[in-house]
Amino acid sequence: MTDSSAGEGTAYGQRDPDALARRAGARADPDRDQHFLVDDRVLDRIPGYLPDDADRSRLLEIGGGAGALTDRLLAAATGDAAATGDSPSRRVTVIERDGAFAEFLREEFAAAVADGLLDVIEGDALDVDLPPFSACVANLPYGVSSEIAFRLLPEKKPLVVMFQAEFADRMVASAGESAYGRLSVSAQHYADVEIVERVPKEAFDPQPAVESAVVRCTPRDPDYVVGDEAFFLRFVKALFTQRRKTVRNAVRNTAHISGLDDPEAVVDAADEELLRSRPGTLEPAAFAALAELARERGSPAEA
Repeated sequence: MTDSSAGEGTAYGQRDPDALARRAGARADPDRDQHFLVDDRVLDRIPGYLPDDADRSRLLEIGGGAGALTDRLLAAATGDAAATGDSPSRRVTVIERDGAFAEFLREEFAAAVADGLLDVIEGDALDVDLPPFSACVANLPYGVSSEIAFRLLPEKKPLVVMFQAEFADRMVASAGESAYGRLSVSAQHYADVEIVERVPKEAFDPQPAVESAVVRCTPRDPDYVVGDEAFFLRFVKALFTQRRKTVRNAVRNTAHISGLDDPEAVVDAADEELLRSRPGTLEPAAFAALAELARERGSPAEA
């Protein structure tokens, strides 16, 4: 791959990830949940996993590191802008927690910053205000995958995100499968979720202890209605803490989590076949119907 000793001489999308890491002057620190994606082929494919009709005008990356994926996103943004003749409106925003890497990104991509194409926000993605974005493409820190995912999903924007493979498997699992749980129901409430590529640990430096997977989340409205989304998600969380129990006992045993004042009223009103089921066998729509019944009959207290 073409690369120069200084970033400004290299076209977007052509920077070698190993050379970027050398220029950054610091290795990724696994103790800080940092693992650089260094496989050119994977890096080149990732932006292309966005849905064909996704708005690419405001791309968000979380955890830019030494900028290998940032470089590919800039290439996608500038290439799309050239195709549409709409370059002034394009922007890539990177949120980077590590101050040294944030400063390196500003230096490495100084021309993009000067042109208004790139903005680097130094801070924790769990704490900073999210900038306006049309889609997010990121290699997330695995230790906070869940927290970041559930900050992004309610925004209802397309996501192409690298997760630990086990986490990804739980996101896409269907009712009745061993991996199916709170994460599956909650993620699929917001989007169609699919694994688009599995990535071996050798694609990273330093190598993580686990395999990884790229997940695409395409936002859509669920095929059911919930009157209180926060209660629905809390109710799902509560029942899955008792996943080996029947739904009857799970509702009774988790009122302190779901916030129900009268779980017995919910049990008395629910269908007997449903009550004999286990939480892990319920489709998201069944959870939604039961949550609505719980809201009506169980008088959920305010969270």
